[in-house]
Amino acid sequence: MSPDYRVISTDNHLVEAPDAFDRLPARFQDRKPRIMRGPDGGDGWSYDGKPPTFTFGLNAMAGIPYENYKRSGLTLDEILPGNYDGAAHLKDMDVDGVDAAVVYPSSLVVFTMEDREFALAVMRAANDWLLDDFCAADSNRLWGLPLVPVDDGMDELLAETERVAAKGARGVLLPFYAEHPYHDPYYDPFWKVLSEAGMAASVHRTMGGRPPKSEVIDLVTPGTNVAGIVYRFLADTPLLTNLIFTGLFQRFPDLHFVAGEVNCGWIPFWVQMMEQEYERQRHWSGIPLETNPTAFVGENVFCTTLDDNVGFELARDHEVVARSAMFSTDYPHSVTLWPKSKEYIETLTKGLPEDRKHAILAGNALRAYGVKVPA
Repeated sequence: MSPDYRVISTDNHLVEAPDAFDRLPARFQDRKPRIMRGPDGGDGWSYDGKPPTFTFGLNAMAGIPYENYKRSGLTLDEILPGNYDGAAHLKDMDVDGVDAAVVYPSSLVVFTMEDREFALAVMRAANDWLLDDFCAADSNRLWGLPLVPVDDGMDELLAETERVAAKGARGVLLPFYAEHPYHDPYYDPFWKVLSEAGMAASVHRTMGGRPPKSEVIDLVTPGTNVAGIVYRFLADTPLLTNLIFTGLFQRFPDLHFVAGEVNCGWIPFWVQMMEQEYERQRHWSGIPLETNPTAFVGENVFCTTLDDNVGFELARDHEVVARSAMFSTDYPHSVTLWPKSKEYIETLTKGLPEDRKHAILAGNALRAYGVKVPA
């Protein structure tokens, strides 16, 4: 029986469990990724047999007070089991008053590995563990987003997409940086498969792929290490605007695209600019749109939001915000609302009409991920 979906977190995370890659083919078992001790004393995933350069830390901070945060250096024993165990993840959701969660994997290094045969095998093993082990704790409440190989040829991309669709995946995670921009018609066969399967496509801020040097986040220099956390909340507008203005959702009206962890306070200004420039420039530019760009926001394009006070305030009067924003807790990352989401929700939704409150807390997520709830 499906749960009563009142609160859905559309941006949860995990770190793969120690046995996550046991499904690798025999020929790769001697190269199997492993959790190893890093130079800083913490544990982290090694995909090349060498000690990890980045160990558990800001990606697994749930349960640790802000004043004790550190970039890395945590061992597996120091992080919550909900990071890697589906049943424990569900218990932490219960503490937080969350009925279901969209779960993002962590093994995005597969997008940039040089040995592509090995990378694809690791990706498939990670996807199987995510869907068959972690989410199997309760697939009505845990909606994992498997990875798909966007830079390995269309045949590989379609094959893995169809494979995880057959396993019941409600969406897939794309790397933010890809060889072909996502508005390129190259991807049309992929969008067709997702549309027909009722699966959403998602990016998560700037996670995944090979960023140009100008966009590499400095995680070391004091000041810029935090600045990157801030401005990545605004990173997805070029991508989303290109998808809309090139007519992607006009060609694929059933396609849903989710921008993870970007909040929503910027949406009114964004749609204002899209509308103004559509009106001013459409007569000469050949924009392949038959309707105003705003029509696709909240119908095809969705975004996840945390404690965005500006965004929730705007949602009271701005219909587009209310129909496109989806609540999230970002468990177990360093900006997580866990375990105080109920308190945050009470404050954020004060004075919000009940229909808009439900939409942001659960309804929009049900639409975005094609989840049908019995009447």
